[in-house]
Amino acid sequence: MIVRRLEDARKSERRVTAENWESVRLLLAEDNMGFSFHITTIYAGTETEIWYRNHLESVFCISGDGEVETCEDGKIHPINPGTVYILDKHDKHILRGGKEDMVLACVFNPPLHGREVHDENGVYPLPEDAQAQQPEAVAGSG
Repeated sequence: MIVRRLEDARKSERRVTAENWESVRLLLAEDNMGFSFHITTIYAGTETEIWYRNHLESVFCISGDGEVETCEDGKIHPINPGTVYILDKHDKHILRGGKEDMVLACVFNPPLHGREVHDENGVYPLPEDAQAQQPEAVAGSG
């Protein structure tokens, strides 16, 4: 059994920060669960373009507000507590913080290793050990 406390993880290397967000990675690839689990805070009034071309993600809003826009069709979906959105097609999207910080619970498959941040295209890199497990269409895309 693995037991971790969010407050303890916030004080460790499991807390990763960027200009528009911070992510506390409670479960990572090294935990051998096949997915990672994070508590991410999107700062109010920010906008972040993201494209998880190497990962699938499910996101549940715990608190705060914001919106997510899918780049392919321009649809905007409001996010508030109780909203879940699932990026099941490696959707390129824009995540916007609202009037207050938005706290999200996020699950990634394949799991993150811990210190990843978005590259210039909004992508988390795919670790070499996961590349061998990915279908050709995903590993070789864009």
